[in-house]
Amino acid sequence: MNVSKKPEDWIEELRPNWESVFEACSTCPAVGSARGYRLPGQGVIVEALNGLVAMLFPGCLSHDASPAFVGDANGTVDAAKIARSLYDCVLPVAKYYCDRQECVFCGDCEKFARESVQSLFKSAAEIRETLQQDVQSAYEGDPAATSQLEVVMSYPGLYAITVHRVAHQLVKAGVPLIPRVMSEYAHSKTGIDIHPGAQIGPGFFVDHGTGVVIGETCVIGSKVKLYQGVTLGALSFAKDEHGNLVKGIKRHPNVEDNVIIYAGATILGGDTVIGHDSVIGGNVWLINSVPPFSKVYNDQPAPRVRTKSST
Repeated sequence: MNVSKKPEDWIEELRPNWESVFEACSTCPAVGSARGYRLPGQGVIVEALNGLVAMLFPGCLSHDASPAFVGDANGTVDAAKIARSLYDCVLPVAKYYCDRQECVFCGDCEKFARESVQSLFKSAAEIRETLQQDVQSAYEGDPAATSQLEVVMSYPGLYAITVHRVAHQLVKAGVPLIPRVMSEYAHSKTGIDIHPGAQIGPGFFVDHGTGVVIGETCVIGSKVKLYQGVTLGALSFAKDEHGNLVKGIKRHPNVEDNVIIYAGATILGGDTVIGHDSVIGGNVWLINSVPPFSKVYNDQPAPRVRTKSST
């Protein structure tokens, strides 16, 4: 008669398997836990991000409108707790890059983490003022919007730009990794992919939003409106003599003030500039600059309608 093994017995038999995984991880420079860094997980970073987003819209995305407290789904949390949570994310990441001799900081990881968090909180009022212009543009630019509160609480474009403005401030402070985790989380929630390195002016509005891509070196002016499926991307990728991609160069277009780009348009290239007050029509493919006040569109297609009587 066969006796079934207890769970603790057959689970223990798996030990060589997971030990082999950890052994393999120990040779990988990108794995922090195997090298003692205790890097923050994505969930920890997202938790800090959610607190920051709620802090920027107290009383709308939180349960408490006081300056000392902001809210989450379970009640209220202290803003100081958010700052500490972010610090606890930045510090091990800074140590990781420092130990890998990729340190571009001051050599004092604790000081760098502290100053990065201080920089973000000191700029919070400016970020909030810019976000108010984003909210206003969304409300004025969408006839379906019934109130600014509706924009704040339900529009994916507003959420995406909020996360971007937080992540971009961390990029400006020199924080690696964490801004990208934040932006990709927003991407997963909204379908809007904004690299945290992109520079975006106030009054920015993404209508509908799904499929929008904004590259790292984009520079976007004020009061720019994008529709779904717009790509502001790279035309090509330069390589060095060894065939490796050259990083840190201008690859994505500039979009000046008061530009509207309709659904499905693709604008590529680091030398491409869309002049202010221009309109780019739907499904346009553009790799050249256009002057201010331009209207760019494809020739209208000639659809064929076949009715039952004509078949």
